[in-house]
Amino acid sequence: MLRFDFMGEIMNLDKLIEVREELRREGRTVVFTNGCFDLMHPGHVRYLQQARALGDALIVGLNSDRSVRELKGPSRPIMSETERAEVMAALGCVDYVTIFDDETPGEIIAALLPDVLVKGGDWSVDNIVGRDEVEAAGGKVLSLPFVDGCSTSDLIERIVTRFSSKS
Repeated sequence: MLRFDFMGEIMNLDKLIEVREELRREGRTVVFTNGCFDLMHPGHVRYLQQARALGDALIVGLNSDRSVRELKGPSRPIMSETERAEVMAALGCVDYVTIFDDETPGEIIAALLPDVLVKGGDWSVDNIVGRDEVEAAGGKVLSLPFVDGCSTSDLIERIVTRFSSKS
């Protein structure tokens, strides 16, 4: 577990379950989201700030390198899971980060049962993994607005275009 005074904590699921139980005992509202977060951009930052505003603590589940390759293709991720976790934990709105190796965070969500589960606007509430478990436990599931023009794929395309035109 990495810990810096100015950063959120990066931890495994077992430790995160302990933290979640303590937050529950304190009556604090826990928000969970997940994603690849390969190259951070303003859309990610705005989304994470909105998610954090919904509760007292924000937990972010990051797809492992293996699961990103499975979801996005062999050229991804651009940044390693360790690098992505460090960048994520450095954001003031993020309290805890965990890395998961599955294609979905279903196991983490079922174990933590956050009070609020959120995804970006490119996900309808009906398709959000973990929705049934969170709602059955009395939690809320939300799809936050998507920021147009802000995606990792768009950012990669802009970089490729800019550097290929200089050759």
